[in-house]
Amino acid sequence: MSTTMSRNTAQLLVECLENEGVKYVFGIPGEENIHLVDAIKQSTQIEFILTRHEQGASFMASVYGRLTGNPGVCVATLGPGAINLLLGVADAETQSTPLVAISAQGGLNRLHKESHQVIDLVAMFKPVTQYANMVLTPRAVPEMVRKAFSISKRDKPGATYLSVPQDVEMASADPDSQPLPIAPISVTQPTASDIAKAVELIAAAKHPVILAGDGVTWKHAEQYVRELSELLNIPVATTFMSKGVISDRHKHALGVVGFMRKDYENFAFDDADLIIAIGFSIQQFDPKKINPRGDKKIIHINMFRQDTDSHYDVTLNIIANIRPSLAALISALKAQEIQFDNRKPMIRQMIQKELAMGAASEAFPMLPQKVVNDTREALADDAIVLVDTGAVKMWMARLYQTYLPNTCLIDNGLSTMSWTLPGAIGAKLAYPDRTIVAVMGDGSFMMNSQEIETAMRNHLHLVIVIWEDASYGLIKWKMDMELQHHDEVDFSNPDFVKYAESFGAKGYRVTKADEFEPILKAAVAAKTGVHIITVPVDYRENMKLIEKLGNTTIRL
Repeated sequence: MSTTMSRNTAQLLVECLENEGVKYVFGIPGEENIHLVDAIKQSTQIEFILTRHEQGASFMASVYGRLTGNPGVCVATLGPGAINLLLGVADAETQSTPLVAISAQGGLNRLHKESHQVIDLVAMFKPVTQYANMVLTPRAVPEMVRKAFSISKRDKPGATYLSVPQDVEMASADPDSQPLPIAPISVTQPTASDIAKAVELIAAAKHPVILAGDGVTWKHAEQYVRELSELLNIPVATTFMSKGVISDRHKHALGVVGFMRKDYENFAFDDADLIIAIGFSIQQFDPKKINPRGDKKIIHINMFRQDTDSHYDVTLNIIANIRPSLAALISALKAQEIQFDNRKPMIRQMIQKELAMGAASEAFPMLPQKVVNDTREALADDAIVLVDTGAVKMWMARLYQTYLPNTCLIDNGLSTMSWTLPGAIGAKLAYPDRTIVAVMGDGSFMMNSQEIETAMRNHLHLVIVIWEDASYGLIKWKMDMELQHHDEVDFSNPDFVKYAESFGAKGYRVTKADEFEPILKAAVAAKTGVHIITVPVDYRENMKLIEKLGNTTIRL
């Protein structure tokens, strides 16, 4: 934007967003932020993406931030608009995803009293962000915007929030107010003593295992994790949120941990005496699942110290940038020529056996294993699949073979429902040349399905796969496990094919098991439009899985 004597605060704010490299702003205008939305529309660098719900805007911004590493930006008006942003903002914070939320607020001239649509938004956002504040004067805008973006992108990324009162937004900005320069981010280095201690712990171990968390993805340290596992000949397990940091084709890939105590991968941790945790945070899953007695030694390699947990009692903290930490550790280990006897093939074989059983199944409604297998077969390695919360997440997290980082996105922070459909829009804008597939249950689909219109209006190619069972399947699963019955989890659905067509999208309903894969392939090959595929799923497999895992033993 051009700088003029007559520019207002909203225009200055947009100049600051341009300075931060913002390309998209997701949101809905309101009476109190019309000047900000207008200033965005005048920008030649930023595109405003009008959404159908502020919650959708925050999910789009969150996924965009997750995939690009640059904060996604969402905006709303005051009161109910800002409150609707809150879920996606909290979700971004709990997933360590960079996001900046901006909302309007009532004018300063009425904040001292009860006033229409005015609530304390800063107090509301503070518990779910790393920084929340109100712009009280136009001169504060450059500093506050720079601070919001800087904090959002720091070593543990997260969400930030700015509130802009209506009269401040409209006020004239000083001609000499300019966006602040962006300083380069320093790369912290590990200490030599910490690396030496890590080598000692590894040399003394009998059965070490690597646990790779999403910090590996944030710091682009995947090749170092792979090199470390190959150097030591030890297995690598990932969290739900870091699927793909080691390819499932790699001989040392164990799959994910975090589902339940008796899943296959946990046997590797039962046998382990040392966990090398890289980029892991306990928010991703309860470490009790891998260290039930709290007796294992742990090397924690991350940009920040982990919170206190009796099942994650760290033996050695290496608090520095993950890439140079691993590079230094690998260099030191090469001089020691340490290698272990990695006997974990049974775990990989059992995962492959489940997938093979699914591939061969002709049952209808389809088995979850079959849907996962056919989804993988239909997609290229670099296709981005967003997996919603519910029973679908458990099956996809366990079995969906992932070969590249950030190609299977799972929310295991706040684990909210309904983020994947709007999130797919953010993903497509981040990677317009990649196939984007949102996989969700029917319960999640109906919570944010209005964003189909947003995708259609913006001429985006998206594929949505609905696992249909007419119930909140994960809760039913939990009730059946703990109560031996279930209540108030079943509902009815509209005709999803007609529903899709009402938006101008293409709808499909799978009627037999061998239809799904070719339908999905055709939807991907179309390259245009929104394609919604309904797949009836037999969730009786849930309880069969629990029984099977409960009786499984693996000798390593």
